[in-house]
Amino acid sequence: MKGTNIGEFEELVLLTVAALLDEAYSVAICDELSSQTGRTVKLGVVHAVLNRLEEKGLLDSHLGEATKMRGGKRKRFYQLTISAKEALVNTKSVRDQLWERIPTLTWKNI
Repeated sequence: MKGTNIGEFEELVLLTVAALLDEAYSVAICDELSSQTGRTVKLGVVHAVLNRLEEKGLLDSHLGEATKMRGGKRKRFYQLTISAKEALVNTKSVRDQLWERIPTLTWKNI
């Protein structure tokens, strides 16, 4: 595995792959990210992140069957590796610990 540190967008992509289960392919991931975050998410950026996460050993992928609807092209489906699950759990743990350290008083004026 190349590295286990993940950035915010990488984390969002991994969480989206986990949420989509067997339907985690680039266009679905892009659409779900846009829907859930309210951000404009470009497909090229998602492709780059998916490739990087696969190089890091955080994602595995396989090609689905060719379909007439896609002109004979096959979709590449993604799934989390054990390393990705560990990275996500560790990231969540760190975030939770930091949130717990914030005094309640900090949030009263918001």
